[in-house]
Amino acid sequence: QVQLVESGGGLVQAGGSLRLSCAASGRTFSSNTMGWFRQAPGKEREFVASIRWIGGSTFYAYYEDSMKGRFTISRDNAKNTVYLQMNSLKPEDTAVYYCAASEHYTLSRSPDDYAYWGQGTQVTVSS
Repeated sequence: QVQLVESGGGLVQAGGSLRLSCAASGRTFSSNTMGWFRQAPGKEREFVASIRWIGGSTFYAYYEDSMKGRFTISRDNAKNTVYLQMNSLKPEDTAVYYCAASEHYTLSRSPDDYAYWGQGTQVTVSS
């Protein structure tokens, strides 16, 4: 049974940082695309970033434009874990953040391309 478990969310002041982790179990996703999405109250689920391992120490990452330069996605295939480092957080970043894993190898921004989802972790940024 595949499980994705996020951790690292919490309450932070504007300008602060958080690092989210997502540990996968039940199978390995070394070659598969993994991603982060978020959903704020009353809004649709929004793409944040995705990452794909090419080989060796080479990864391709893809970001939502508004998060480029502030957020960094990374992964440790040995730990079957993906991370999201979030810096310079803003109140509008407040949302539940979800980790997702795809059966594909393309850097998709569509939730429909991800087959597995975590339960989400709350990030709240105060002004």
